[in-house]
Amino acid sequence: MLALRLARGTHPLVLTRRLLVAAAAAGVGFLLLCTLGYAVGHPERSSASALRLLWCVLPLAATVQFAVAVARTDPSTRPRPGLSAVGLGPARLTAIAAASTALACTLGSVVALLFYLHLRGDITGLPFDGAAAGLLAADRPVPLAAALTLLAVLPVVAATAAGLALRPRTAPAAPEGAERTMPSGLPWGVALVAVGLAIETYAARSGTGKGLPLPGRFDGNPAGVLAGWVLTAVGLALAGPGLTHGCGRLLQAVRPGATRLLAGRVLMDESRRIGRPLGVVSAVISGTLAAAALYDADAGTGAFGPLTGLGAALILACTTATLLTAALESRQGRTHTTEALLRLGAPPTVLRTAALLRAGALLAVFLPLTWLIAELAALPLTG
Repeated sequence: MLALRLARGTHPLVLTRRLLVAAAAAGVGFLLLCTLGYAVGHPERSSASALRLLWCVLPLAATVQFAVAVARTDPSTRPRPGLSAVGLGPARLTAIAAASTALACTLGSVVALLFYLHLRGDITGLPFDGAAAGLLAADRPVPLAAALTLLAVLPVVAATAAGLALRPRTAPAAPEGAERTMPSGLPWGVALVAVGLAIETYAARSGTGKGLPLPGRFDGNPAGVLAGWVLTAVGLALAGPGLTHGCGRLLQAVRPGATRLLAGRVLMDESRRIGRPLGVVSAVISGTLAAAALYDADAGTGAFGPLTGLGAALILACTTATLLTAALESRQGRTHTTEALLRLGAPPTVLRTAALLRAGALLAVFLPLTWLIAELAALPLTG
């Protein structure tokens, strides 16, 4: 009940972010239900149904990441003076954040179920002249227990992830000179990117693996291609903080002025917070570019279907929204520093110029990297 009351009194922008989480959860829930419909309509293809369910893990993970990012920026779950006296300590606020996340995802799951039943004709008759009847197995009854189990996965996982991310913990003392080191994930990230590209190349050229039946067709490539792309995405996520930290160092190289020093230090301090979402977005964009190249090469073959497009759109939208939310969280964390600089007489143009320098440095590094990985990923698929 407290989570519902907090939701009623939240700022419109915060409520909008929660509604976006609910919309993403509705998309994931619809994908899961369509996978269930395929399994019901094709009981003899159990392995294909399991692989389609595996494909749904990617948009589900992207939605969970977005939900956690929204929970981290929720002002109603931040510890404030006086709240502990009324029983709202850090642990209770973490539970409220988890409950709010579960509430938003549950709302999306309910919308997905109603929309799915409407398309099947279980509520008001078959819409669109029954165009979706075959895809959703409208001639067979829906196993309600299985549907509710699938729809409960996202709220449970998202609430658990939000609770773990916001749990109260004591930060260990930083060792001397820690602010000058590289985040340690860069070598592992580079290694995973190389391994992922190698696996994708081998799987695409050998053609010995089983096809991966994604929702809405796309059955022509072996499952190793998707496994290689997932490894590449994980590698970019691990390398993102290190690359962001390196961008901050580059901005401070060769006799920097006050503006470049400010921009570089901010990037170094915020490398862990924005680097990982930036790496994930880079991986998703590179995968999208590779898929676009494959679509151009296979034009007219019907390799991509509507549900495959829905899943890809969910992944792209959620990862981009997560990056923007992480940037907002970073800006909120610098509020006191910004106010102190303004009180000391720093002109606002210096802060804006520093922000432009940070954005330019990140684009200069991540855009060529994204294009290069997209070309390397598309080469074995189209060649």
